Amino acid sequence: MSAARISLLTVLSLLAFAGNSVLCRIALKETEIDAATFTSVRLISGALVLCLISIVFRREQQGKGNWTSAFALFVYAAAFSFAYISLSAATGALILFASVQATMIGHSVWSGDRFQAPQILGLGLAFTGLVGLLLPGLSSPPLIPSVLMLASGVAWAVYTLRGKGAGDPTRVTSGNFLRAAVVSLPLLVLFLSDLNFDSAGMVYAIASGAIASGLGYSLWYSVLPWLKATNAATVQLSVPMIAAFGGILMLGESLTLRFVFASVAILGGIALLLTNKTESKPPQR
Repeated sequence: MSAARISLLTVLSLLAFAGNSVLCRIALKETEIDAATFTSVRLISGALVLCLISIVFRREQQGKGNWTSAFALFVYAAAFSFAYISLSAATGALILFASVQATMIGHSVWSGDRFQAPQILGLGLAFTGLVGLLLPGLSSPPLIPSVLMLASGVAWAVYTLRGKGAGDPTRVTSGNFLRAAVVSLPLLVLFLSDLNFDSAGMVYAIASGAIASGLGYSLWYSVLPWLKATNAATVQLSVPMIAAFGGILMLGESLTLRFVFASVAILGGIALLLTNKTESKPPQR
């Protein structure tokens, strides 16, 4: 694959990831759709697109989903939607990203990895930024939605960790999306009195599932083998910033000094962690 194509697919994937935050926030703020409906429609439309891609682009490598991973995927999507009832696109994306990375790093430490001084500095910097973002104050995000987004990030990290080595990523993801869509049906029953199938909101939910999730994940999986581990992790640092600009352009959201300082601390700390962690390992053969 050419360098230009790799760059293009990477950019499109990152735009799709950030687009999930913006589309969800627009739907729940600007339309009448409820979070439960948004979650189910997103999962169903994502499953349909991923299944279609798996059928059209047949690969030798096999893979299928499982119910445990599907449940983690459902928790991620549901907590994500309910958090965005109140959180801005930028704040939600930053909390999600920090939570995912914290869980992945925690798993790495649990598995026996040891950090050097620069990595410990990065971890402390990122933690300080997250605490600073969530501390009570006039510009702090609401607590319960923030906790929901933290839970969403943990669930996504669990889903990611369970997916390593499970087979063809697109096939596995399509199977998990199908199962997660089934798991989401009781959520509709639980919030039956609050359901609102707003037509504009449904369009945003379908776009989030079919384009930003289904197509976005497929693009990412296609380019991932061509990216070094450091590059793949580091380029994702841009997702919260892309979501922030999307929120400014499409929702008129403003950036607070608290968010800017927290972003610098969190993203800078994680970048330091990722770079030094990768450099501290011997070359893989």
